[in-house]
Amino acid sequence: MKDRLELKDFYSGFRQAEVIKSYAKLIAKEAEKLNSQLNIMEVCGGHTHTIMRYGLKQLLPPNISFIHGPGCPVCVMPKERIDHAIALAQLSNIILVTLGDMIKVPGSQSSLQDVRANGADVRFVYSPLDSIKIAKENSDKTIIFFAIGFETTTPMTSALINQVIIQDIKNMLFHINHVTVPEPMKVLLDDKENKIDAFIAPAHVSVITGSKIYDEFPRDYQKPVVVSGFEPVDMMESLFMILKQINEKRCEVEVQYSRSVTKDGNRRAQRLNDKFFEKSDSFRWRGIGDIAQSSFRLKDAFRHLDAEVRYRDKLSTAKIDDHKLCICGDILKGKANPKDCRVFGTVCKPSRPLGSCMVSSEGACSAYYRYGDSP
Repeated sequence: MKDRLELKDFYSGFRQAEVIKSYAKLIAKEAEKLNSQLNIMEVCGGHTHTIMRYGLKQLLPPNISFIHGPGCPVCVMPKERIDHAIALAQLSNIILVTLGDMIKVPGSQSSLQDVRANGADVRFVYSPLDSIKIAKENSDKTIIFFAIGFETTTPMTSALINQVIIQDIKNMLFHINHVTVPEPMKVLLDDKENKIDAFIAPAHVSVITGSKIYDEFPRDYQKPVVVSGFEPVDMMESLFMILKQINEKRCEVEVQYSRSVTKDGNRRAQRLNDKFFEKSDSFRWRGIGDIAQSSFRLKDAFRHLDAEVRYRDKLSTAKIDDHKLCICGDILKGKANPKDCRVFGTVCKPSRPLGSCMVSSEGACSAYYRYGDSP
């Protein structure tokens, strides 16, 4: 209980109204010096939820805008890979294990929630390592861990694989869907229609990778990057740092979230990832398309653990597009916001999602629906 109270006190320091308002005044002062509209993309869906939950948009002058990015791992999962999970879950003697956000994500015909209701053994865990207990308690079945997430969760999958090997667990396989942050950022900037002037970079990803992965954006694209924490004071300070860079004619990577992020990141986690994974040639991002070198796959030495290899004859390779009314792709590219969607809050709701941006706890549509939006 004492630890919980201390943690609450710690976070309350990053949510003080007077501090947030003070930063709002500093931001307004810097914004007066701008010559044009400034569009700042927060890459991570967690940042989007902070912006909406604490009403940060309403505190900004009209010449500063947040635009939402593709940093929501559930949102960018294409339908065909959801269909893989569904197909595997329906095979005999299979237990499919994954993280909780995946339950309602629509595939081409149904979701994992639907097939579980119809008798498939689909289980959701908070930690990938919980899969080991499931495997040991069900030695007569094959456990498939459907791994998702950016660089943040990749080390957890690596740790699970490591333990499966160490403990000589024979009944566990992996379907790998880990993706990376810098590659889609480059794709968005290479689009001539992009409106991005600067980035607020993900916090948890950067804890693992270090801030060095963003060096190319100021250098090659002349776009400032600030790595931000998730609290409202973090976000406001990060925004102020970006404005200072622009007004001082600087363009660099800065770390606001210095309490957790270094330039080089968590090298132990990186070494563990390097042991088991290599970059795949391409990965199809939902709503965005194929992006080279933007995901991981198991190295050849560990391909015997790959469910895609073991069950390749059961898994379709067809590409499946989103529903025609869903604009999740444009939202993930920063070209639209959820209120631009004709079916937002009507046909598409968290209880009955049409697209992945409404499903995930990090999805932009979910944030707009949950916290509302200013006119």
